[in-house]
Amino acid sequence: MNSREKEIYKVTAVGTIVNVLLTIFKFVAGIVGRSSAMVADAVHSLSDLVTDAIIFIFVKAASKPIDHDHEYGHGKFETLATLIVGFILIVVGLGIMGAGIKDCIAFFNGDKGQHPRIIALIAAILSIILKEGVYRYTILHGKKIDSSILIANAWHHRSDSFSSIATLIGVAGAMFLGENGLILDPLAAILVSFYICKSGYDVVKPSIDELMEKALPRETEKEISQILKSVEGIEGVHLLKTRKIGTRLAIEAHTLMDGRISLNEAHKIATTAERRLKKRFGSKTHIGIHMEPTKNKLQS
Repeated sequence: MNSREKEIYKVTAVGTIVNVLLTIFKFVAGIVGRSSAMVADAVHSLSDLVTDAIIFIFVKAASKPIDHDHEYGHGKFETLATLIVGFILIVVGLGIMGAGIKDCIAFFNGDKGQHPRIIALIAAILSIILKEGVYRYTILHGKKIDSSILIANAWHHRSDSFSSIATLIGVAGAMFLGENGLILDPLAAILVSFYICKSGYDVVKPSIDELMEKALPRETEKEISQILKSVEGIEGVHLLKTRKIGTRLAIEAHTLMDGRISLNEAHKIATTAERRLKKRFGSKTHIGIHMEPTKNKLQS
């Protein structure tokens, strides 16, 4: 197990422990505290445990070395896991939205619901504090090791935190504003569900782009061309193709060189270009450089 894989497991394990404890406490607080919003919030925390399990399964697969059947490695397992986490976020958001709409309809039909107890309020406050802390911890390490799955899971933690904010507003409103305050719970839940769905979309879109072999940003491709042209002996670059494979980049390009130089010289130039690209984008970057003689030099 490499250091990056260990880091992902360690960070995910911290979140899993918090999720387990919070899920149990939220279910107890929701039932004892007579708060349907808190029970729904507990279900949201339960979905975090599902994404944690997905990470443990897929990251192991993504870390496998290159083999005969997977010559570009297994990095897209992490991309696939990120995509699944994003879809789970969207499904959870839509579920909370549907439940909120249903509760709003019930409220206006005369079903005011029950007044929650203080334990539900305590659970909501505790959830906000802990999940925001886990979000900050996870996204910090996710950006540090450039892990899309950790960053996606961080947003899942934050969506749980925002869900608890909605629950806090609803529980507090029901406790201190009387029967009319009960409507705050489903309204806040609907508002937060939009945020959760947006977070899911922001996770899903780049994952789909990567699975569909979308090219790297134009700024990155421009930088790649400049690095190649900076190598003495490379007179031009064309047919540049780029993509992302998990945490690695793949770069392929046709380079123009003096047609009169030897194959050994051309190879040395290409090797220099490869080293510069790997120094900039990482040692595991896949690079394919095709050498073409410039026409005028070839004909002279």
